[in-house]
Amino acid sequence: MYVTCLDLEGVLVPEIWIAFAEETGIEELRLTTRDIPDYDVLMNKRIGILKEHGLGLKAIQETIAKIDPLPGAKEFLTELRKTCQVIILSDTFTQFAAPLMEKLGLPTIFCNELVVGDDDMITGFKMRQDNGKYHAIKALQSIGFKTIASGDSFNDLAMIKQAEKGFLFRAPEHIIKDNSDVKAFTEYSELLAAVKDQIAKDN
Repeated sequence: MYVTCLDLEGVLVPEIWIAFAEETGIEELRLTTRDIPDYDVLMNKRIGILKEHGLGLKAIQETIAKIDPLPGAKEFLTELRKTCQVIILSDTFTQFAAPLMEKLGLPTIFCNELVVGDDDMITGFKMRQDNGKYHAIKALQSIGFKTIASGDSFNDLAMIKQAEKGFLFRAPEHIIKDNSDVKAFTEYSELLAAVKDQIAKDN
């Protein structure tokens, strides 16, 4: 039995921090794991910027409320869930993800938690575990599942390469170039067909 594991931002929904950067005009907040591979470095940088500008969780959530899934994402996810079990593996946070999950039809998501003070300021973050996407794939394999994984960023590569089959989806050119052994797609129809093809090979 297969489980398909997908990244969230850039694959199913727009990048939250880029949307917030556009809302606030703070260019430094446009940086994502496509730019900075070390997630701890990236998040600590973001928290510092938020503190500098006096921006708390509520301001980010107001931006998230305006974000819709990428065109075709919900339909793709609905069709994929008819084919196999699906889990979204994301380095985002429960405080960000909840409204987006509703718009996607409430799929299962494994993500992390923000530490927020009484003043609404984000003071830190709690990762479920280091390299959580990779370990989720390993855990699924350890209980007898075969896995397919897809994402677009540096922090997706470990799960993509650990899975029985992995694909890049709408990844930037430098990641595609550096990982030429991984098939890369830009359309949901291509990714869905590739997942179905992999599952069919084992039936």
